[in-house]
Order: sequence, then structure tokens, then C-alpha cells
Amino acid sequence: MEISIVEVRSKKDLHTFIHLPAKIHRNHPNWVPPIYMDEAVFFNPVKNKAFSHSDTILMLAYRGEKAVGRIMGIINHQYNAAENLKEARFFLLETYEDYEVAEKLIRSVEAWGQVRGMTKLVGPLGFSDKDPQGLLIEGFQYSPVIATNFNFEYMVDFVQQAGFVKKVDLVVYKLDVPQEIPEFYNRIYERARRNSGQLHVVSFKNKLQLRPYIKPVFQLVNETFKDIYAFTPMTDEEMNELAGRYLPVLDPRFVKVIEKGKKEVVGFILAMPDISEGIRKCGGRVLPFGIFQIWRAQKRTKQLDLLLGAIRADYRNTGLNTILGIEMLRECQKAKMEFIDSHLELETNTKMRAENEKLGGKVYKRYRIFEKDIQGLVAK
Repeated sequence: MEISIVEVRSKKDLHTFIHLPAKIHRNHPNWVPPIYMDEAVFFNPVKNKAFSHSDTILMLAYRGEKAVGRIMGIINHQYNAAENLKEARFFLLETYEDYEVAEKLIRSVEAWGQVRGMTKLVGPLGFSDKDPQGLLIEGFQYSPVIATNFNFEYMVDFVQQAGFVKKVDLVVYKLDVPQEIPEFYNRIYERARRNSGQLHVVSFKNKLQLRPYIKPVFQLVNETFKDIYAFTPMTDEEMNELAGRYLPVLDPRFVKVIEKGKKEVVGFILAMPDISEGIRKCGGRVLPFGIFQIWRAQKRTKQLDLLLGAIRADYRNTGLNTILGIEMLRECQKAKMEFIDSHLELETNTKMRAENEKLGGKVYKRYRIFEKDIQGLVAK
């Protein structure tokens, strides 16, 4: 049966687009659905301000009446202008095990990008590095954590078959929580604390105490992440939106801030007990009762997921990373956590990778962002 590619234009089309992955992954034990209320925000140009500086397209593939694949195309003009690029992105590619469908979707985005003067197509990549990025290429036996992709192995073959090559890998470390913190790490910690001067660690007992630190923390992210691949600075509105999304599921014990004086944030680390099983059990529907399944999963899990961390440039190489690391490990020990997922780190981030490996961390997942030169290609 012939394949047709249809642009998403109606609410019905969008509903099909959002819910298609649940059908494709129906029988896969490790797949975790998205949080659908977050999806509603992501695809709403009024609420997701990234649409205001990007060209986008959503496409569905059909065989007859059946939706069999989807893809999103993005041109982030703000990022392209800052980096002097002519780069389109593909995102949210999902198909059944059918290369013909994947190829038609990819070719459609290539043609869309070419018409707009783009010379390269990269992905999977969303509006910024805050969106799930890369195809999983190692670690298929493990469940994904929040804000990461999950795909069948065949999708990697399909993308390579369509002419894409590696642009960059992102790695995820698994770190066992030690019963005792290594002595060498304690020595670095004590030395860093003695030399920290006016700096002090802020711990939190409740979410109300977290609120005044939300904006300073995100401002530090904007400052320190500016040179990271695909990062786009957050506006105040985006900071508030992210805070509103994650604050209900944050555990204050696993947020640590280093500040100078009063609320001059120079470093932080943010993690949360894994919620994957809770999202799976509620089918991605948080309201009205799914949130209780997520909270229950957080109480039962033995896995802590790192989400974000940063140290201001003028305080790097002063041991603050060790202070934050040990403070987090101590909380893990109190909570009887067994291991930590480092979340995505660029393979080129040798400093952070060395910190993980110093504590015995091993790469257990790997994601890849692909690229392809589309200049002069003739769309099929």
C-alpha cells in the first residue's frame, strides 16, 4: 500500500502525532510514555516561546488509513544566527519497523529544509538541548529517564541507511552509591571547604525554600552553558515554565546550591528520584490521579537521576564540584539510593566524564546526534 505524507494541521492530526509512539512501542517493556500535559505545552506556540524564533513542521506518514510514522522539522533561527549556521533539525522521528516509511519522512524534512536555504540536517534534536536529543545506540535494555529519548535499534539503522553520519555522542554514566565515600574524595572535600571563604552550601527542607533560588539557578545555567552544543538561553518566561513543570516532582533533599553572600549562586546540582516507573504506570497521564503513582515511584526507587549542574567560570577548579558531589552522595546514602544516572553528557566533556570515572562510574547508555549535508540534494 502506498505511503502518503501529511502535514499536521488540525487538532485531530496533532492528537494522532502525539499518541502514535504509544502504539508503536505498545509491547516494549522498557518504553516510558511522555507526560502528556507537558506535550500539550510543548506543541502550543502560545506557551512554548521557542516557536517564536523557529520554523517548524509536523508530518505524519500513512499507509492507507493507518498512521505509521511521524517526524518534526525545526529551524532554530536564533541558534543558527548565533553560530552562523544553515542547519535544519529533525526531531521526534517514530515509525514501525519499515524503512520505506522512515525514508519518506526524512526526505520530506530534507526537502522542507532545502526550500528554506538550509544546507545541513541534524538530529534527533529539538529546539534546544533541554529537549530530548539523540538516538539511543547503546543501553537498549535499560529504561529511559525523564527528558531522554527511547527508540528501537532499527531506527539507528534506518537513519544511517538514509545517509546520516555521526555528529556527536552523548554518554550516560551509572554510578553505584558507595557505602563509604572514598577517602581521597573526602580529603578533596575538606580542603575545598577550608578554602571556600565566604561560600556556603545551601540545603533545602521543602519546596517553598526552593522558590527564591529558581531564577538565580537558571541564570547561572544561561551563563555557564552558553558554549554547549545546541544550548539556547532561557528567557524569564521559560524559566518560570520549567520551574512550574518540575517543581511538583522535585525532592528538596536532592537540590544543593553553593552561594556567596545572599543568593549569589555560584554553583548547584539538581537531581530527583527516578519517576520512570510512575509515568509508565499512569500511562503519562498525571492528572487527576497519576501524580500519586509518580510520587509513589519516587519513594520506592533506588535510582537517583541527575538533571542539571553548573559552577560559575571564576569558581571552577576550586573543588566546588567535589563539595556538591559529596553533599549529593550523602543524601543518597541517607535515602538508601543504590545508584545514580548521570543524565546526558557530551562525549567531549572530558572534565565531567573524569569526575564520574573517578567515582567508579561506567558508561551504560550512549546517544548519538546524526548529521547529513543536504545542499544540492534532489528530494525523492
